[in-house]
Amino acid sequence: MTEETKKEETKVEATEQDSGEQVEAKEAKKAPRKKAPAPRKKQQIAAPDFEERVVAVNRVAKVVKGGRRFSFSALMIVGDKKGKVGFGLGKAKEVPEAIRKATQAAQKSMIKVPLDGGTIPHITLGEYDAGKILFKPAAEGTGVKAAGACRSIMELAGVRDVLTKSLRGNNPHNIVKATFQALKQLRSLEQVAEIRGKESKGFRIKQ
Repeated sequence: MTEETKKEETKVEATEQDSGEQVEAKEAKKAPRKKAPAPRKKQQIAAPDFEERVVAVNRVAKVVKGGRRFSFSALMIVGDKKGKVGFGLGKAKEVPEAIRKATQAAQKSMIKVPLDGGTIPHITLGEYDAGKILFKPAAEGTGVKAAGACRSIMELAGVRDVLTKSLRGNNPHNIVKATFQALKQLRSLEQVAEIRGKESKGFRIKQ
């Protein structure tokens, strides 16, 4: 192969590369540029101002073929002290995880408690299994006359003055469920008037 043919071949390759680059440049000009998607704004969800309290933590043993397997159960109360309160039970192999599960369950099962100032609107009785508690409204300044789990529930619900009497049982699980059974029976003056189809102006709940 002579030098002249080599030069001609290199010229042809160079012209082909130049033409290819020109075609790619033209196609790049024709193709519309895709705009980069705008970054999504993260929605900031404000965490509700709830207070948590541990009522009971128990160690549970499960007997299996290889021996005993230990775990923990936690009973939690969650409330905002403005009329919302709930309870939950969580089970896990570690205490912190059991408390976290119980707190989540309590937040999902919250109820609205009607309040009359700082007390409850009327007398109510809660009963669950072996637990039975009586609740009475109290004058301002009386305080929460309750103990144990019942006191925690009343305080987290926003009740400042109430009288309670435990008629039966001392198991914290039964006491909690009996207390919530009583709170679910409470009705405010407006709710009673609406049920009866009358105005609440001339109504008065008998204590």
